[in-house]
Amino acid sequence: MYGQKLFLFDFDGVIVDGMNEYWQSSLLACEKFLNSPNILINDSLRNKVSNTFKEIRPWVKYGWEMVLIAHEILKRENPLNAHTKHNFIKEYNQNCQKILQDNLWLAEDLQKSLDNSRKYQIDKDFEKWVNLHIPFLEVMDFLEKLKQEKIKTAIITTKGKLFAAKIVEKLNIFPEIIIGYESGTKTKIAKELSEKYEIIGFLEDRKKTLIDIKQDNQTKNIPCFLADWGYLKDSDRINLSHDIKLLKLNNLKICLQFS
Repeated sequence: MYGQKLFLFDFDGVIVDGMNEYWQSSLLACEKFLNSPNILINDSLRNKVSNTFKEIRPWVKYGWEMVLIAHEILKRENPLNAHTKHNFIKEYNQNCQKILQDNLWLAEDLQKSLDNSRKYQIDKDFEKWVNLHIPFLEVMDFLEKLKQEKIKTAIITTKGKLFAAKIVEKLNIFPEIIIGYESGTKTKIAKELSEKYEIIGFLEDRKKTLIDIKQDNQTKNIPCFLADWGYLKDSDRINLSHDIKLLKLNNLKICLQFS
């Protein structure tokens, strides 16, 4: 099998815009599975994604963090909002850990609440849930081009594999490999795949993930592309190292020049 070409894709923010789904699933997780007495949800929050949630999303690495952020936005007292978000972002990781500690939560339990929220929606109305994900049509076309070129594709996502597979099937795209958060870090996964395949590219919207790939001896030769249309911080586009290419949605074919 080694020598077969493989192109790696992140999922959320790269193949699909899942912002509506993140919000609805995080909202439901807080309301139905977190059992927090300190939140207040009104119709405006149900009907429209919180701007504060959107603006903090680029800092998120794991799904459970979205439940935590949603909870802070929904709090009755001292909620996270446009005025307080900058301080929250400034020490993002420390703040997330402090909120876990203050509430006696475990990250694993928040992740479970998010997974349960998604399962609940899928069982209740699959079409409604899956349609919260909006595909980037240019990426869909690029996936088809790779298929025509006999290049295999893999999706590596921080979503659960089960949920990503359901969305992928609905979108009518068929990657050879789908790997969810259950399998560990993306660098670890890329290492394992590089032992079997010739990886000709990794398209991701989290800059730190690509930096980690480039700093590891086993994966440093993988061509890395940062998705300009994804959930990027403003600073992500600045001082980008020469070995990570900022990729525009209308210029995906440039990836193949590095293969």
